[in-house]
Amino acid sequence: MILDFTYYGKMNKSEIRKIYAEKRKLLSPQDLELRSKVISDKFFKDFDLTGISSAHIFLPITSKREINTWHIINRFRQEQAHIKLLVSKSDLLDGKLENFIFTQSTVLIDNDWGIPEPQSGDRFPNQQIDLVFAPLLAFDKKGNRVGYGKGYYDKFLLECRPDVLKVGLSLEEPARKINAELFDIPLTHCITPLAVYNFLKPGRK
Repeated sequence: MILDFTYYGKMNKSEIRKIYAEKRKLLSPQDLELRSKVISDKFFKDFDLTGISSAHIFLPITSKREINTWHIINRFRQEQAHIKLLVSKSDLLDGKLENFIFTQSTVLIDNDWGIPEPQSGDRFPNQQIDLVFAPLLAFDKKGNRVGYGKGYYDKFLLECRPDVLKVGLSLEEPARKINAELFDIPLTHCITPLAVYNFLKPGRK
């Protein structure tokens, strides 16, 4: 069966989620790993980390075939050890994320949704985070993103500084258009296997 994923016309977020989830299913494990590695390499090649002292990163949910962010994590630990890595723990009652410092000794356990989370650790204030890697299913050329529909990252980003870098990691190239809602927080950048997109206004890096 040949699936046509070309994004013509208007679509709601539920339809976009369905289409891009199907695209992921078609990726072989080898292709998923290759794309993850290429995205990691593009980040460290194209981003100036001067002034970055903390970075939030999401851990891949294997059941959702997310990008393997361990490539990025390992390079931070090897090449940018002075930068604090942070991972979040979900509060399933109020839909918020709480960040913890992520070290090699951090114990991870899967929550009810299969997301690896720190069992315990030192909390880190959201207002002090310099860089956030944001998970997504799709994005467009204006920096609008479609996640899994729970709104965790939009609530989390509202609690971060206005100047925090919000870097999406996408296995696919951008959709034509995503209709943003009032509570949506746009990305500042997005990295795909083919390109690095910068959505900042001229004059900002």
